[in-house]
Amino acid sequence: MAGLSYTSINQTRMATGEVYCQTLIELAKENPRIVALTADLGKSSKIGEFMKQFPERFYQFGIAEQNMMGAAAGMAKAGLIPFTSSFAIFTACRALDQVHTDICYQNVNVKMIASHAGTSFGQAGTTHHSTEDIAIMRSLANLTVIVPADGIETANAVEAAVEHEGPVYIRINRGYDQQVYETMDYGYEIGRAVTLHEGSDVTIIACGSAVFQALQAARELDAVYQIKARVLDMHTIKPLDKAAVLKAVKDTRRIITAEDHTVIGGLGGAVAEVIAESGMATAFRRLGLQDKFSPIGLHEDLMAHHGIDTNGIVNSVRELMQLDFEEDLDWEDEV
Repeated sequence: MAGLSYTSINQTRMATGEVYCQTLIELAKENPRIVALTADLGKSSKIGEFMKQFPERFYQFGIAEQNMMGAAAGMAKAGLIPFTSSFAIFTACRALDQVHTDICYQNVNVKMIASHAGTSFGQAGTTHHSTEDIAIMRSLANLTVIVPADGIETANAVEAAVEHEGPVYIRINRGYDQQVYETMDYGYEIGRAVTLHEGSDVTIIACGSAVFQALQAARELDAVYQIKARVLDMHTIKPLDKAAVLKAVKDTRRIITAEDHTVIGGLGGAVAEVIAESGMATAFRRLGLQDKFSPIGLHEDLMAHHGIDTNGIVNSVRELMQLDFEEDLDWEDEV
């Protein structure tokens, strides 16, 4: 596609949702098949600007997420590329029947942008926390699940989603994410993890808002404790980059996952499945919500509460470094 009309400098000043909208506007200028849908959340999800640019390609459904998903499926069957914009909790839970049956079962080309994910809308309370959506969505056949680390990666994910044939779920946060990437040109590819920091002692595998925290933790671990931590941005939860996980197990033998989501069935669960099926022993820990709902509060405070901020990750790595594993590299006796 042609160059976007905003820069990475602009992106640092925009909420992730605004980056998504601006990216979609630029793509829609070149691709008349792109349409946008929302369920009374045009302002909150930032997709309202698309309406100003393309009023004839914008559809407002009111508080009716199920209807929106059904209509999106029909639009896709007619050859359009519909992008739905709603909160993650409403997309993954309230409209799940339609996502399952109308979109995923039929394997239609709908792109779901799920904002205010995890605890990023922390002060809105448990009804607006979306801490189960990764587990739910990755269990649906035919669905690609992406959790970008920042605005720049969101732009890459949206571009890739347009090129990808089939349903896609992109999970983004409410507000202004910490910047992980400087430019869009770092080789983004659906299903392929990005190595942000090299290390041989432990690997931190993170997604979404936890990626920046993991990167900061790796730098602190190196500078203060001389612990070399590899950091993987696992932006695609499905299909998961199994090769990157297995390489990390072989190279570091210690793995920590970090996500703003329950540890059951999300990134941690996906990585655990890969490790268990490999038959390779490793010291392993999942950071996230430990089978409980989150209290109400600001996002940064909730991340600290759940141990997925920089300090929480550093402390967990230091604890994990105390765990033993078999030193030999003969995996045959461990299968």
